Amino acid sequence: MRVEVARNAGFCFGVTKAVQTAYGHTGESHVHTLGPLIHNEEVIKDLKDKGIDIVEEDKIEELTDKDTVIIRSHGVAKSVYDRLEKTGAKVLDSTCPFVLKIHRIVREASAAGKVVLIIGNEGHAEVEGIKGWCSGEYHVIGSIEAAEAFEYAESDKEICVVSQTTFNYKTFKSIVEILGRKLYNIVVSNTICNATEVRQNEAKELAACCDAMIVVGGRSSSNTQKLYEICAGECSDTYFIQSAKDIDSDTLERLKKVEHIGITAGASTPKNIIQEVFDICQI
Repeated sequence: MRVEVARNAGFCFGVTKAVQTAYGHTGESHVHTLGPLIHNEEVIKDLKDKGIDIVEEDKIEELTDKDTVIIRSHGVAKSVYDRLEKTGAKVLDSTCPFVLKIHRIVREASAAGKVVLIIGNEGHAEVEGIKGWCSGEYHVIGSIEAAEAFEYAESDKEICVVSQTTFNYKTFKSIVEILGRKLYNIVVSNTICNATEVRQNEAKELAACCDAMIVVGGRSSSNTQKLYEICAGECSDTYFIQSAKDIDSDTLERLKKVEHIGITAGASTPKNIIQEVFDICQI
């Protein structure tokens, strides 16, 4: 049996930066992450054990100048920065540079009177942050069906299109094609992170040549969910797990009967968790 791990599985640049920032402040007092740092329960628990807890946005006003707050890679709305500044808390900004680029694009587009279309998942932390940098009209489109249903009557308005960095690239292209047929004055910025695109393409190629595919990552992770959907489309025997603990004895017995197992992981999955999954598949 051959077990193959995708070359780009696991932490992306933005997540690595955020995690390193957090672990660099363990042992200090009053250190918090603004929301869960990443979509990985084991990392969140480990940080909590080391003294770094979570503060939610609705509790910002309870912070003081004795607190340190880490902004996660997803980024936040401008109003959140303003609220944090009023508390006097020290802010460590770990927003991914690619997300900051989107904030700049939509901020400038809004200031110029353009309508912003955000291709992404409504309610996702990154999308909520992007919305918070739009000072004018904006819309969120999360599916091909939503793009087909979208209508905009003001043909003279220039429309700026951006994407959630972890959005499915194939779906993004389909949505842009649909919008291009419906809207005249449209400017598209492909803001999907290159690492996301590489990871998705790599997962698709690996799944296509494997007998079984394992996708590792948090259940609430948008990019991991998209990896699972891509892999399941290529390999009928695809599993979505959070760690090696999720591989029960029945699943392990099934995996032992195949010749080629592929493993990929979302951007919030640490290398040690990927290694544990690899090791159990080798038994």
